[in-house]
This record gives sequence, structure tokens and C-alpha cells, in this order.
Amino acid sequence: MHTLYGLLGRKLSHSYSADIHHLLGNDDYALYEVEPQDLASFFAQENFGGTNVTIPYKKDVLPFCDVLSPEVKEIGAANVVLKKDGKFYAYNTDKAGFLYMVNGSSVSMEGKKVLVLGSGGASASVQVALKELHPREVVVISRSGEDNYDNLHKHADADVIINTTPVGMYPDVSVSPLELSVFPNLSGVVDLIYNPLRTDLMLQAEARGIPAVGGMSMLVAQAIATHELFFGVKVKEQVFRDLTSTLTHRVQNIILCGMPGAGKSSVAKAIGALTGRPVFDTDDLASGLAGKSIPEIFAEDGEDFFRVYEHNAIEEACKHTGAVISLGGGAVTNDANYKPLKRNGRIYWLKRDLSLLPMDNRPLSKDLDTLKKMEQERLPLYTKFADQSLVNDSTLDALVQAVLDDFAEQ
Repeated sequence: MHTLYGLLGRKLSHSYSADIHHLLGNDDYALYEVEPQDLASFFAQENFGGTNVTIPYKKDVLPFCDVLSPEVKEIGAANVVLKKDGKFYAYNTDKAGFLYMVNGSSVSMEGKKVLVLGSGGASASVQVALKELHPREVVVISRSGEDNYDNLHKHADADVIINTTPVGMYPDVSVSPLELSVFPNLSGVVDLIYNPLRTDLMLQAEARGIPAVGGMSMLVAQAIATHELFFGVKVKEQVFRDLTSTLTHRVQNIILCGMPGAGKSSVAKAIGALTGRPVFDTDDLASGLAGKSIPEIFAEDGEDFFRVYEHNAIEEACKHTGAVISLGGGAVTNDANYKPLKRNGRIYWLKRDLSLLPMDNRPLSKDLDTLKKMEQERLPLYTKFADQSLVNDSTLDALVQAVLDDFAEQ
């Protein structure tokens, strides 16, 4: 009989925990979605070894535990339960994970006014961890109580915002717990969410040039601390960095943009063939949604209708992780496409000399003069969307390798 190791929660489709523990060598680690009335029978299983605990059970598991670690007593919540010699021990590795994430980022708490969004178990861990980071003031924002989302103006002088709520987490990624425009002096944003890699809260910060850090490194750090508790081992520091990099690259999308005919589709297919990543062409997806070819959409419905189909196609493609996505040349003209692409994607702008761009069967590429005008209009948009630009002036293999080399370096 296998020993039971895993993650206990209610809805876990967003979780990467099993991937991390499998990479650490724990093949028994699994996801356990359990309803509240079934918690007692879950802990009564004879093969119980240990579990991580996530929303909404970080406080609910405490009555089942015989021994509480000092961190659990201080925080009032546990994210690890381990069975040893017939007793259940409760631990909390969230504090250590949070400190690892913040200390490895450019967000400073010292002497700052910090707003902590949420008042649950993760919030409690963060509040305890903040004592070691020496902020000037910590204010907890909850849905009710003295400090809530309806009176945020009272705290417009906040320097740092930390989100400990699940608002913005997959699959409900298009929401944010608040608007950062309320806070003119903001110098940092920390979001414990790791799926997507960049939440809308983080994207708001990045748009203003404010440092923002997501929860992937915290997830890995607390998972490694859990592994050490499970098996009584010490994991080397390099493993932290390697696992964070590996998991980030595994889930991040490679996205290709550029002028019509710049080589996006060919590069996407080649990368997919080399890496095994799924490939999505948003022009093909848009055509499928419309039930007609792109030239037919333009001729019968017009460009505005096509952009609606295209946006829906992009939303659909970006539900996937670890994919290669080829965009239509004009995808950057719709600002609504920016957030879905950036949440989990690294965007590459493929540049090619206009004289080499094909014009057959392309509704907007009528002649060289039209292409020149189009390029000038889109240059600032490609610059805004892209994380990196690469020139397509050699072979397909060379361009594919350039994309993969840059992606590996990130």
C-alpha cells in the first residue's frame, strides 16, 4: 500500500503542487479534493503520511492535530499535516515561503505602509512573516470590519499591497481585488497567486512601472520545506532556483507576434515539433469560431467583426499553459488582447523586411505601400506587447533556436 502524500483542498484544478513534489522525487503525491463533511474520514485513512493544506481548510484541520508547531500556534493556521508514530503534527511553511519570495524580489517592506488583502489563513502567515521585514504599518483589508474595500481611500498613502485572497486566480483570471489607481505612492505589489504567473493586479502594477512579484517562488519554497518535513532531508538552495525556473518555463506560453507573413506560424509549428508543446494559431481558431475563412470574414462581416472573433480565439488559446501561440498580425491593435496574452506568456515580436512579406490571400496586405503604412501604425503596439524582438533574416531553424535560447535564459 502506498503512503498517502498530497494536497488537501476543495477545488484544486489550478494547483501545480503535484508537479513540484514529483520533480522532488515523491511520486505518491496527489491532489485530494475533499468536502468539509469528509475531513474526518480523510484523516482516518490508515495509509495517511502527510499532506499540504490549502483553501479553505488551513484552520479547519487544527482540531484533527495532536501537536501544533510554534508557527502554527502563532499563525493560527496550518498548511502541512504529518502523521508520525500515530499522532498528527501541524506545521506552517507559508511563512518561510513568503519570506523567500519577498527576499528574492525587488519589493521592500522596511519602513513602508503595507496593506494585506484578505484575513484568512494565508493572510495570518503573511502578517507573522512581516514582523521580520520591519514595515512601518500593516493594515489588513477584509470584506467587512473597520478596514474594508469600501473605504480604501483611508489608506491611499499605502506603499506596498500584498494580495492573500484567491481573487484573480485561475479560472477567474479577469478580475482584480482592487484598482491600484487609488494608491499614488505605491512602490511594490506582491500577489500570492501563482496561476496565472501574472495576475491582473500585477499587470496593473507593471503598467505603472511598479515592481510586482507573483507567488510561484513562494509555492516552490513552501513545497520544498514540506518535502523536508515529510522525509527528514535537507534540500540544497540551488534546487529552489532550479525548480522555480523549471516550473515557470513548463507553464509559460511562447507567444509570437509580428506583421502578416513574418514567419509566426512556421516558427510556432517548428517549436511545437521540437518541444512537444501544443500549438495554437489564433487565425485558425478565429476562422473556426466564425465558420468561414478569414478573407470571407473580412469580405462579409468586416474587420471589426473579425477582431471580435480574434479576441475570443486569443482568450481560448490563453486558457492553456505551456503552449506555443501564433497571433495574427493585427492582434496587437486590440488592447483587450494584452492581458490574456501577458498573464502566462512571453511574447516574441518577429521582424522581417517588408519586401519579403507575402501578400497573397491576406485581406489587409494589398501592396507594399499598404504594408509600410500598416507597419508604422503597429510599431508602437508591437513594442508595447513584446517582451523580446527577433529578426527573421536567416533560416527557420536559426530563428526557432533564437526563440528557444531566449526562452531558456528567462
